[in-house]
Amino acid sequence: MTRTDDVASVMHVRMPGGLAEPAYREVLELLAEISPVVQALPPGAAVVELRGALRYHGVSAVRLAERARIRCLARLSVDVRIGLAPTWAVAATASARAPEHGGIVAVEPAEVAAFLAPLPVEAVHGIGPVHAAALTDYGIHTAGALAALPLGTIQRVLGGRPGRLAFDRARGIDPRTVTPKTLPLSAAVRHRFERQEMDGATVRARLLDLVVRLAATLRSRDQVARGLTLQLDFAAGARWTRTLRLPEASAHDEDLRTAAYRLMDRAGLQRGRLVGLLVRAEDLVAAGPTAEQISFDHGREMRLRAEQAVDRANQRYGTGSVGPAALLHKAA
Repeated sequence: MTRTDDVASVMHVRMPGGLAEPAYREVLELLAEISPVVQALPPGAAVVELRGALRYHGVSAVRLAERARIRCLARLSVDVRIGLAPTWAVAATASARAPEHGGIVAVEPAEVAAFLAPLPVEAVHGIGPVHAAALTDYGIHTAGALAALPLGTIQRVLGGRPGRLAFDRARGIDPRTVTPKTLPLSAAVRHRFERQEMDGATVRARLLDLVVRLAATLRSRDQVARGLTLQLDFAAGARWTRTLRLPEASAHDEDLRTAAYRLMDRAGLQRGRLVGLLVRAEDLVAAGPTAEQISFDHGREMRLRAEQAVDRANQRYGTGSVGPAALLHKAA
């Protein structure tokens, strides 16, 4: 039995070659904003199940893919290649056909056969170079020619299991489902300034924005952080990085903001020309098993309740719809 392939809901994402691991993790974090069902395929790919996300966001798979690519470009300066299809293998084949500089290739269920048929057998995801060479030696050069053959003929050429795999892949059949891997041990958000920034108020407001986004991401995943890292990128390539251990594992805006501001104060900025900020939550653990100290601070309890209300509003109306008033500084 195969999955119901009534919609192109599988998104396969290829990242640029040689992408550093921290940047790879950041792309995974960004993809998780689109759909929580993300499976990392190290060192430079990921597959995302969009079926639930399509209902949640109320837009097409192509729009979600465009959103993912634009966010990767805008936030990380990483241009990805995306394939959309009803199954994992076809989506991976499609992403390989996207332009090298980045792009999207979408294959609807009714288009799978026509998309695969003219492709060389070695271009079909799941058919390796050794098996592709064996097929071409027998005069089978395209996926369409392979799909037209009886299963028994293919198995005589490649063997039992490889023959069945090639038979299925040439027809776009792939029963695999996307299985979320264990969440990364860290989560990061970054910002690149359009010009060298020296205004302390602007930098602090942007830092607050990053902290709020990071904390919301952790809460949406039921995770808490035990540490926080701040990275400041300066003009001429200089970089300052420090990590602070949190008194208590947390995903609350207030706790992460306090730690981020302490780190910023330690940097002792005066006239430093900043070009980028990065905030990373370190040593993530599941929120459930962690112990949270009882607070007798009524003001804090009220702020945490307000935080929950903000999360619900942003889930309903879109990320960033509600946030700290201090962030209005950015729009001024």
